[in-house]
Formats: sequence, C-alpha cells, structure tokens
Amino acid sequence: MTGQSALLLRKQLAELNKNPVEGFSAGLIDDDDIYKWEVVIIGPQDTLFEGGFFKAYLTFPFGYPLRPPKMKFITELWHPNVAKNGDVCISILHEPGEDKFGYEKPEERWLPIHTVETIMISVISMLADPNGDSPANVDAAVSVEPPSSPTAALSLLCKPHPPNPVSLKATSEEWTTSEVDTRHLGHRPCICGWWWNVGW
Repeated sequence: MTGQSALLLRKQLAELNKNPVEGFSAGLIDDDDIYKWEVVIIGPQDTLFEGGFFKAYLTFPFGYPLRPPKMKFITELWHPNVAKNGDVCISILHEPGEDKFGYEKPEERWLPIHTVETIMISVISMLADPNGDSPANVDAAVSVEPPSSPTAALSLLCKPHPPNPVSLKATSEEWTTSEVDTRHLGHRPCICGWWWNVGW
C-alpha cells in the first residue's frame, strides 16, 4: 500500500503543479517526504476571511487512499470547525464507515476517491459556511451564532479574539487587519479586533 499511496500522491502533486486550482496552493514540506504537504488557502471572497492567507499541513497515512489525512492549520484561525490547536474537524477527513454517534452519514465521511484538491475545496467551503452543530472550537461556535440584532452582531465582530488585534500590515511575515466590514449590518465599518493572524 505504501508504494501505491506514494504513487497516487506524486501524481496529484504533478497535476496541481501543472494545473493550479484557484483558491489554494500546495506542495511538499520536504521534497523527500511525499506524505507531508504544506498548503496555503486564500480567504474566500465575501467571507470574514477574505484577503487572508492561511497556512496548513496535510499529513497522509501510508494507508491512503483508504484512510484520510490529518489537516492542521499553522496559521492561528478562529473558526468553529478548527480546534484551538489548529486541527481541522470536517466530515470528509473523518475515518470511513459508520459514525458511532450517528451524526454523519457514511457517504459524508472519508472516501477513497478524495484527493488533495477535493479536500481543499471542502475546507474552503467550510471557511465560508461554518458548521456550528458539531464544533471543534465551542467558543468560536458561540461567537458566530446568528445574533439577535445588528448591535449584537457588531459586538461579536468587535470582540477581540487571540491573537491580540493589531493594525493592518501586509508583509512576508504577517497579515492582519483591524477593520471589519459590517456593511451587511447597515453600519459603517468599525475599528476593532479581528480573529485571524497569518505567520510564515
């Protein structure tokens, strides 16, 4: 299985290098280890993460594609489906088969047809549409619950979350922002803390 999994991953890497997919980039952490990947996701448009760059690691088991990889954000990310240590909790990365808790259908969990591309598309979708019903970060899930009023929404958006808020900087080392666009709330943008920070 090791030889087959390595062959599949090398084929996917070659395809992504030849035909990059919009929304993310992917490569190896170490050219000598096909099982450890580094990915960078571009924050999806029209979401709270728009304009950000989010680095993560994908670690594949020797049993791939029968077993899923693990994904961990290296960039600090405040999101209901990302644990505070960066681990991504999404259905397609859960071990295949029946969910003992009965929450997920088998077809929603890992399937051998999944590739790096399908994983990343699902994670990008997760950023745009969090699942608060089964959160990996309960505090983040609570903070993105639909507010009772525009004022309550503004309060949540302006509540500082780790890391500490800093002004907008666009350098090779750090991307952060202090301005939250609240036009959809009918208010002017407020100057307040944001919850993501990108480090390289």
